[in-house]
Amino acid sequence: MREEVQDFLSSRQDLVYFLRNQPIWYRRLSREPYALKEFEEASKVFYGQTFPQRVDRFQNQLNMVNMMLALVTQLKN
Repeated sequence: MREEVQDFLSSRQDLVYFLRNQPIWYRRLSREPYALKEFEEASKVFYGQTFPQRVDRFQNQLNMVNMMLALVTQLKN
């Protein structure tokens, strides 16, 4: 693997963990070091950091709060 790719990875521990979980990316980055952007996008999907995933997580949290409020109001009555 190229030195600049190794330097980039050493600065981001989350990417190192993703690389260890997905060894195909190690092979791909060794052959295509310019694929760092794709690698970073794949890691964002893996960690749930894309915008749609964040919106879904927020919506699930709101639904949980709404359900808890409905439960509390039912228990009061």
